Amino acid sequence: MAKPYFREVPNLQYVSRNANEQNISDYVEVKNLFKRGKLREDIFGNLNFFTKYQIIGDERPDQVAFKTYGDSTLDWVVLLANNILNIYDEWPLPQTVFNDYLLDKYGSYSALESTHHYETLEVKNSNGIVVVPAGLQVPSNFSITYYDTVLESEVTKTGIVEEITNYQYEQKIEDDKRNIFLLKPIYLNVVFNDLDSIMPYKKGGAQYVNSTTKKVDNIKIYE
Repeated sequence: MAKPYFREVPNLQYVSRNANEQNISDYVEVKNLFKRGKLREDIFGNLNFFTKYQIIGDERPDQVAFKTYGDSTLDWVVLLANNILNIYDEWPLPQTVFNDYLLDKYGSYSALESTHHYETLEVKNSNGIVVVPAGLQVPSNFSITYYDTVLESEVTKTGIVEEITNYQYEQKIEDDKRNIFLLKPIYLNVVFNDLDSIMPYKKGGAQYVNSTTKKVDNIKIYE
């Protein structure tokens, strides 16, 4: 089933920028990263094509792909299914990298225990109706007006706000990244067929060489 993504990406013959190049007509062949595959809208917008998955520990996209599809080269399917463009920002960091990131951002491990902000706890009235939802960022002295004794008693017992430390704040961001969607294996061929249709260049135009290669204009000639 192996279908490495960059093998499918077409090429550009690009004017060489090598400082030692003597011939202005020399070209180098590179991958056209502007030609990007994607899941078509009728698949991407339909949850029936996907299953939920939670990234475990330091799992990488290729490891998730191997576990799901039996092929680590399908890591790009995992990324496309979640519209991930930047792995460093949008995929959970390995624990050692995460620790280094925290230390670099906050300066010391003790600073991680400082308050980042306060959030509400969920509060319901005596009819079980949510009066205050959980997770709202509020001032530390946030309060509400009590309309029944059950509500007042519950708020007095548990409080209405909780402190969120710098560490808790950063950890939640990482944990949220762990919840992803995976395309069900039975739909892989649909994506492969779409990729085969999207990636090749269409015949025509001065830059066209073949279905996998274009040659850009040599601007050195006009400089």
